[in-house]
Amino acid sequence: MGEFDLITRYFQRPAKRSPLGVGDDCALLAPAPGMQLAVSCDMLVEGRHFLSTVDPARLGHKALAVNLSDLAACGAKPLAFTLALALPGVDEPWLEAFSRGLFALADEHGCELVGGDTTRGPLNICITVFGEVPAGAALLRSGAHAGDDIWVSGTLGDARLALEAFRGTLSLPADVFAQARRRMEQPTPRVALGQALRGTASAAVDVSDGLVGDLGHILASSKVGATLDADVATGVIAAAASCGLGTEILRTCALSGGDDYELVFTAPPAARAAVEQAGRESTTRVTRIGRIDAEAGLRIVDAGGAPVAQRFGSFDHFV
Repeated sequence: MGEFDLITRYFQRPAKRSPLGVGDDCALLAPAPGMQLAVSCDMLVEGRHFLSTVDPARLGHKALAVNLSDLAACGAKPLAFTLALALPGVDEPWLEAFSRGLFALADEHGCELVGGDTTRGPLNICITVFGEVPAGAALLRSGAHAGDDIWVSGTLGDARLALEAFRGTLSLPADVFAQARRRMEQPTPRVALGQALRGTASAAVDVSDGLVGDLGHILASSKVGATLDADVATGVIAAAASCGLGTEILRTCALSGGDDYELVFTAPPAARAAVEQAGRESTTRVTRIGRIDAEAGLRIVDAGGAPVAQRFGSFDHFV
């Protein structure tokens, strides 16, 4: 099977909303009047971002999910995406499963594949996603103010638990490992929550490299500091509820674990009811885990307010 046959069989679909999709040198997008384009790009590399043993349907889901998560962090509605795919060879069962997982999530969010590229090489998936958001309404990293609450969506740390189990550094019951592995391989982009938070959240970012590191982007962009409750954050690790794991590893997973693709966002205390309503509207759990401070730096404390001595890092591709 040649390159263009591969594209036609597994990835070409009629464009429904875009004026022009797959098949020409460029796609054409037409945002609604009064809307701005939101654009993000993420690359997944085998051995760096996913294991060779991953179910290709889950990989197709994740490849798009990590990009939709960026749109969610800006409060944007998905429109379309492009796919650049390097393959070591033509594996038809793999391509069928991958495209099925990819398009299942794309259809769920009304996000069309409108172009891209394929080539031979080590397995590498690069998606650029396009969304729209009302002019001036995008959620940014730079809007947090002293006194704001810090919130997180969903659960944290489950993907890191699965990774540690794969590495052999800890043992999990089979059902717990399956739950954590699903969170690592098939994350849920919080698109509906991001849109529901427009006009309520003061700043937002998605948690891809770890809570501490990604919250740090908000602090740097907003020129503020924060106090984070480590015990509350640890309490939202879904898979670890009954595992009997130690406090140190749970804190590491919740605060430093990557691949969560949840939203961490800030909002004034007066907006607590509105944040909780946004969570209900989007059927997404939201948990208040700290506050924004005028003093620079991040302070991590336990439930009693005592400083936590343990150090927490963030994922870095070049470290």
